[in-house]
Amino acid sequence: MAVRDAGSLLVGLLVLFHTWGAWAAVEVNMEDRVEVFRGETASIACMFTSSEGIGAMIIQWFYVTRGGERQNIYYQDATTKIVARGTPFTDRISVNGTGATGDVVLTISNVQLQDELEFICLIGSVTGEAGEGRTKLRVFETPDLPTIESVQTGISVSEDSLSKIGTCEVKNGFPKPNITWYRNNTPLRTAQDVVKVVPSITSESSGLFSVKSELSMKVVKEDKDDVFYCEVTYFVPGGTRMTETNRVNITVYYPSTAVSIWVESPKGKIKEGDSIELHCRGNGNTPSSIISIKHTKTDQTWEGNVLVLRNVTRLNTGDYTCTSMDTDTFEEITDYTTVFVNYLKPAVVIPENTTVVVQGDELKATCNALSPLQTHTAWFKDGVEVSTGHTLILQDATFDTAGAYVCVVTVPEIEGMETRKTLVVQVQGPPEIMEKDHTEMEQIFEKTVELSCHARGFPAPSITWTTSDGKVLKTASQEDTEEGVQSVVTIKVDSDITAFCNASNEHGTAAVTFNIKAITHTTTPATTTTTTTTSNPISSTTVKAQTANPPEKVKKEGSGVIIAVIIICILLLAILGSVLYFLYKKGKICGRSGKQDLTKEKSNKDNIVVEMKSDNTEEAVLLGVNGEKQPPSDQ
Repeated sequence: MAVRDAGSLLVGLLVLFHTWGAWAAVEVNMEDRVEVFRGETASIACMFTSSEGIGAMIIQWFYVTRGGERQNIYYQDATTKIVARGTPFTDRISVNGTGATGDVVLTISNVQLQDELEFICLIGSVTGEAGEGRTKLRVFETPDLPTIESVQTGISVSEDSLSKIGTCEVKNGFPKPNITWYRNNTPLRTAQDVVKVVPSITSESSGLFSVKSELSMKVVKEDKDDVFYCEVTYFVPGGTRMTETNRVNITVYYPSTAVSIWVESPKGKIKEGDSIELHCRGNGNTPSSIISIKHTKTDQTWEGNVLVLRNVTRLNTGDYTCTSMDTDTFEEITDYTTVFVNYLKPAVVIPENTTVVVQGDELKATCNALSPLQTHTAWFKDGVEVSTGHTLILQDATFDTAGAYVCVVTVPEIEGMETRKTLVVQVQGPPEIMEKDHTEMEQIFEKTVELSCHARGFPAPSITWTTSDGKVLKTASQEDTEEGVQSVVTIKVDSDITAFCNASNEHGTAAVTFNIKAITHTTTPATTTTTTTTSNPISSTTVKAQTANPPEKVKKEGSGVIIAVIIICILLLAILGSVLYFLYKKGKICGRSGKQDLTKEKSNKDNIVVEMKSDNTEEAVLLGVNGEKQPPSDQ
C-alpha cells in the first residue's frame, strides 16, 4: 500500500511540476493519431529523449475522459510495472519496452468504439525532469451495403409540389457514413423548388450509425428515361472508401401533345375479305387519358388504341379518327387516317349460264368485273387457258367446242383477289357416234358379248339397238356423260349376229353396225368398221363395239371326236404295217433280191462284212463280223 501511495504521490508531483513548466529537459514524440478497425489491436508508440540520458526513467500512461480529466492506466520505473485497476483498459493493455532505448509502446487489444480517446505518455527522470506526448485513437467500422428504394407509383409532371423519388439507406457504420444522390451520373444537391435531399441519422444501441437519405424532385417529362442511384462514402484507417447502390427508374406520367393512327396490317393495298388492324397511339402516357377510334362515315366509335375489322367490304372505306382525351383537363387531341378497301365485283358473263350455238356457227361471249384497280381476264376450259381478254369468240362450232368455259378476272396488284363465272356452251346438231373400232368380231358359241355405243349431239340423242332381223334389243345400261350419251347392250351369241346402234335427235340420225361371228374354237377376233350416217352433211359418226370377255382358247371336243381320232390312228398303223411287209417280201429291204430261205444254214464265219478305210492308205479292208481280215478271194 505504501508503494502505491508513493507512486501516486510521485505522479502527482510530476504532473504538478509539469504544469508549472519547471521541467522541460525531457522531449517526447508521438503520432497525432492511431487508426484501427473495431475489434483489432491498437499500438501507440511513445519516443523520448533526455538531456541527462534515458536511463532510470519513470513512464506513465493516461487517457483523457469525456469530461476532460486524466485517468492513469499504467506506471513503470526501474523496478516496478503497474497496470491501474478499475479502468476500461485494465485487462486489455500492455506496454513493451523499458525506456532504455528511448521508446515504449502501449498496446490495446480488442479495440471498441468507446476506446476512441486521447492517450498521454508521460516521461520523467529521477532528477525531476519530465515531458509528455499525446495520441488520439480513432476507431472505424465498415457499414453494411447500402440499399435504394424508388417509389412504386407513377409520378405526374402536372403535380405542383416536389415528388418523392426514393430513399437510400446505409446501416452500421462508424464514423457516420455520407450519402450522395446521383441522376445519370450527375450528383444532386438541394435546390429551391427543384431538388430536396433530407438526410437522417440513427445511432444504434451498439454505438454504430445508420444514415437514411430521401430525395424529392420536381419531375418533368425528360426524367422518364433517367436512372437514379446513391453513392455512400465511409472512413477506414488511412482514408475513405466508396460504394454504390443499384440503379432505379421512376415512372413519369405526362399528357399527350400529339396522337397518330395507322394501319398495322395488312401492309400494302387492302382488299375485300381482309382483316384490318388499326393502331392509335399518343406521345403521352398519363393514365387519365382515354383513346378512341371512330369511323367518320358511320360515326361508329370503338374504345381502345387497337381496332380490328374482320372480313371488310367496300363499306369499311373512309376516314378513321383517333382521339386522346385527358380526363383531368378534358383536353382532346386527334389524328386521322384514310382506309380504302379495294373491291372486285362478281364477274358478269353475257350470255349467262348456258347458251346453245348451232353447229358451224360462231359464238361471242363477254365477261366483265368492276374494280377500281386494273384487272386481267382469262377464259379456261377443262383447266386450260383458251383465251385472254373480256371477249370469248368461238368460230365454226363443233361438238368439241361444247363444254364449260370459266371466266377468271384477277387484280394483278393484289394476290388472291379474283372472281369467276362459268358459261356452259351446247352445240346444236345431229348425233355423232364417237368410237369406230371393234365393230366386227368373233365370239365363242353360247358366250355373251357386250357392245358399247357412245353418241353426242344436242339435244341429247336417243340410242336404240336392233338386229338385222328387226329385233329390238334391250339396253343393259344407258347414262349421260360429259360429251353425250353412252349405251351398253349384252347379246348372247348362239349364231352369227348383225346388230345396229341407232342414235337420233330432232336434227338427224347416226348408226353403226356390229357383225358378230359365232365360233367353236380358239380364235383372235378380227375387227373392221362399218359406219352408216344419215344426217346433216356437217355431222360425222363414230362407233365402238367391245366384247364382254377377252378372246379365249376353246376346246370344243366331245366323246365322238375322241373315238374318231383313235380309229383313224389304228387304220394308219395297219396300212403302214402292210406296206412294210410287202416291201420285205419283194426283197426291197436290207439289199436282198427275190425270196430267200430263212432256214439256210449259217456259214462258219459270217458273210456280213464292213468296209473300213485307213487314214494312212486308201486300201479297202473287209472285216468279218468276228473282226478277221478277209482274203481277196473272199472279198
